[in-house]
Amino acid sequence: MPADMNDYFKKKKPGNTGNNNNRNNGGGFNMNNPLDNNNNMGKIMPWIIALVIVGAVFVAFKPFTIINSGEVGIKVKTGKFDQTPLSAGLHFYIPVFQKIIPVNTRIRLITYSNVSTGALGDSYRGFEGGLRRNPAISVLDKRGLTVNIDIAVQYRLKAESAPATIEKWGSSWEEKIINSKVREVVRDVVGQYTAEQLPEMRNEIAAAIEMKVKESVDELPNQPVILTSVELRTINLPVKIKDQIERVQIAKQDVTIAEQQKEKAKQQAQKAAEIAKGEAERNRIEAQGEADKIRIEAEEQAKANKLISESLTPVLLQLEQIKTQGKFNEALKFNKNAQIFLTPGGAVPNIWVDTKSRGTASIIRSEVVSQ
Repeated sequence: MPADMNDYFKKKKPGNTGNNNNRNNGGGFNMNNPLDNNNNMGKIMPWIIALVIVGAVFVAFKPFTIINSGEVGIKVKTGKFDQTPLSAGLHFYIPVFQKIIPVNTRIRLITYSNVSTGALGDSYRGFEGGLRRNPAISVLDKRGLTVNIDIAVQYRLKAESAPATIEKWGSSWEEKIINSKVREVVRDVVGQYTAEQLPEMRNEIAAAIEMKVKESVDELPNQPVILTSVELRTINLPVKIKDQIERVQIAKQDVTIAEQQKEKAKQQAQKAAEIAKGEAERNRIEAQGEADKIRIEAEEQAKANKLISESLTPVLLQLEQIKTQGKFNEALKFNKNAQIFLTPGGAVPNIWVDTKSRGTASIIRSEVVSQ
């Protein structure tokens, strides 16, 4: 720019002495001089452009990520895994040179089943779900028959060792750690039994599978995965074996019913025998009581007779005979025609017969007075 033009603009600046009419009252932009306004905008514009570029770069590269609860972040610096996991929250990184991989550490479920279900997985992030479904595990039993086993396994990635686990096993760590171990253990355990034994030994087989899977996973260095449970859901047998087992079960049920009926009849017979035994015992007791009663009465009567016989003396007999003779004499006063038979000694009753009425006879026995 020519020197005279520089001098001209310097004179026109608000701080220079000159024509005061060219200044505005607020000391801001000179409304009467558009060249001053252009000069100020020229100074501000580079900063605005720089801010826009920085904002565009920030949005384009997104040098931050948010780790949710139930996750850990793994920071990778120029291809090297940082062994300290990032907790939940906002974390920044340098694009191109760094990146953060969020990893799910919630409890996860993997199923082995041929039964189709709905959509699986938590789609809030789309990186990895919490549910996985694999086909049922085909196993050969002890005789070489194919058996399908349905199993559900609950587990979670250990947060403390997540960076080392992902670094060693990669994103397919579930396939390498859980899936391979479960299939290996199931084939080993189930292969020890015949197909017919599997339903009967279900509890023992389920316990053996869970124990061996946990042992197999826990033996890995740093215990990368925490196994929560291994559930044996279904044992799918071949159709012929299933029909055979059903026939055997029906036969066993029939035998059980027959045994129950036999036991019931036996109990009823025992009950009837006990009742009869009780009735016989009651009759015996009653008969014994009656016999004892008769015996006691006879004994008492014999004792009484003995006492009576012992109390009779010749003098007493003569006295009783005299009394009886007196009664006869009194009777003759009323019926002088009566016929009287006297028994010597008074051992038997004295009898008289009324001649007026031969069909009537009176027996007068001697009265014995007990002493």
